Amino acid sequence: MAVDSALASPLGPPACEKDAKALRFIEEITRNADLVQERVLDEILSRNAEVEYLKRYKLDGATDRETFKSKLPVIKYEDLQPEIQRIANGDRSNILSAHPISEFLTSSGTSAGERKLMPTIKEELDRRQLLYSLLMPVMNLYVPGLEKGKGLYFLFVKSETKTPGGLLARPVLTSYYKSEHFKTRPYDPYNVYTSPNAAILCADSFQSMYTQMLCGLLERQQVLRLGAVFASGLLRAIRFLQLHWQLLASDIETGTLNNKITDPSVRDSVDEILKPNQELANFIRNECSNENWEGIITRIWPNTKYLDVIVTGAMAQYIPTLDYYSGGLPLACTMYASSECYFGLNLNPMCKPSEVSYTIMPNMAYFEFLPHEPADSFSGSTQKLVDLVNVEVGKEYELVITTYAGLCRYRVGDILRVTGFHNSAPQFHFVRRKNVLLSIDSDKTDEAELQTAVENATQLILREFNTSVVEYTSYADTNTIPGHYVIYWELLVKDSANSPTDVALSQCCLAMENSLNSVYRQGRVSDNSIGPLEIRVVRNGTFEELMDYAISRGASINQYKVPRCVNFTPIVELLDSRVVSAHFSPALPRWTPERRR
Repeated sequence: MAVDSALASPLGPPACEKDAKALRFIEEITRNADLVQERVLDEILSRNAEVEYLKRYKLDGATDRETFKSKLPVIKYEDLQPEIQRIANGDRSNILSAHPISEFLTSSGTSAGERKLMPTIKEELDRRQLLYSLLMPVMNLYVPGLEKGKGLYFLFVKSETKTPGGLLARPVLTSYYKSEHFKTRPYDPYNVYTSPNAAILCADSFQSMYTQMLCGLLERQQVLRLGAVFASGLLRAIRFLQLHWQLLASDIETGTLNNKITDPSVRDSVDEILKPNQELANFIRNECSNENWEGIITRIWPNTKYLDVIVTGAMAQYIPTLDYYSGGLPLACTMYASSECYFGLNLNPMCKPSEVSYTIMPNMAYFEFLPHEPADSFSGSTQKLVDLVNVEVGKEYELVITTYAGLCRYRVGDILRVTGFHNSAPQFHFVRRKNVLLSIDSDKTDEAELQTAVENATQLILREFNTSVVEYTSYADTNTIPGHYVIYWELLVKDSANSPTDVALSQCCLAMENSLNSVYRQGRVSDNSIGPLEIRVVRNGTFEELMDYAISRGASINQYKVPRCVNFTPIVELLDSRVVSAHFSPALPRWTPERRR
């Protein structure tokens, strides 16, 4: 559709009038970022003036930044946990928000091994939907013609529970996919999926993936973009195709859905489009039976213009594998969001992954930034926090948010680097999650958790074999699909005639998994997004060699500490060259959807 030149945006010529309106909105709020932030804080503090949390700090109805910053502390999740637990247990008084808490969004971050519970209110869905509505108008500036085809997106709901007080607790995307905003979304030619809603909303991960892949194959010529939330999710879909292409081809050949798909709504949605197609079945068999899967994405979906996946932060480790399967298709990172809040979007979504920067949308929450100094242990002083428009290019900050749902000066734990500004709104490169050592999918394991897991596992071999772990480090191995944790152990065996057996070391793997947080264990048991943990025993003296290598590269012998996680290829290669045995977890760890009370 042609658009009047008067509607043009500084970002570029919009594809249609609807896009023009969205691009004008982006320009308006980023041009007036500080005023928008001032208004957002005033709205949050005004509506919540009588809530228990704000009254505790004697804000007395003040809505200005100076009073807000002088009276309210900067907090972590643990500081707010007593209030969150009261709400979870059924207290409906205005503890954090004047608006009723509608549900909890479960964070991929954990506290005491359990997912964090983030309170939310109904109107937050509108705010999230607003950010979603801006994504395609921006993408259309860079990739024309998307209205002529469809997107093959692998989207899934995850398990949900109820708190003792009856509130739902579930991941933010599960909440969104189950909302009317998603289920009854108006038709938009620029944003049509091959996957039926019923397939996305099916709680059985096998049935959901099978059906979404089948529909994507049936409409392979219409697919213009492939996506998942995380890069790891798209690679799991490719692995699923490797494992099940024969069943899928059989369904396409006969026009009959496999009996393993038992969900009636899913079967009904597929029956509408599944017809016998011998030619397509033969094509899939020919392509998938080939041992060489390089470029398989563009071979099966030849009109794909880009992959829509998050490849920043820990997901960057999957870029080489995505390039292999896609033949080097562009990787688009479109938005930056979390369970706590949706933050912003990438105004240049077709840039290289290493150059991805997200522009913070100042209407989403009130944002502050804590200058990040790696050696600095933050003592709680609030004097160092910087407002959104006052951050400095090149500097790193930890994100601090105040939300409409009642989080006040809450440390998200994301470390961001300022790369520039769009109008007066800063743009940030996501550096990493604070304190996270290992991550394969949505799991986040920190050093303390890993240490506890190692200690628990070593008790098994210490008692029976009088063996201890001298040193250890870890590695997120993404060469397998799904990826898995690798733990390198150097052992001190005090009786060579009674060395730990393979069975014992395999049980150590399982003991470690049972010690890790619930997000990791859900990824292993329910989501199939993480493979069995592996312990690689290295020969004695390996960690001294590791130190020698570090010192040869300039490390100080006085300050050297064994890294608890490695990803530098020469170090991984050194460790792997010293492996004397490898052991895998023999079973799934303990996990149930219910939270510990």
